[in-house]
Amino acid sequence: MSDNTYSYEICIEGQLAEGWSDWFAGSIRHDVANGVTVLTGHFVDQAALFGILTKIHYLNLTLLAVKRLSIQQPSHNS
Repeated sequence: MSDNTYSYEICIEGQLAEGWSDWFAGSIRHDVANGVTVLTGHFVDQAALFGILTKIHYLNLTLLAVKRLSIQQPSHNS
């Protein structure tokens, strides 16, 4: 098991209103030209990521892509 935090970009078809930002941990930005809503955020594990994907499923939104962007390793204070 790892203590790493992963950053992801999740693309959804259509425009998701800014009011939904809190539901998705404040991670919404829009690509208006392409009609895509992009969620970005840091997730501590696969269960946290799956929680966001489950919300997308329950809202009957069309998932276009999920991409892991980076890894953040925890700082260890000695």
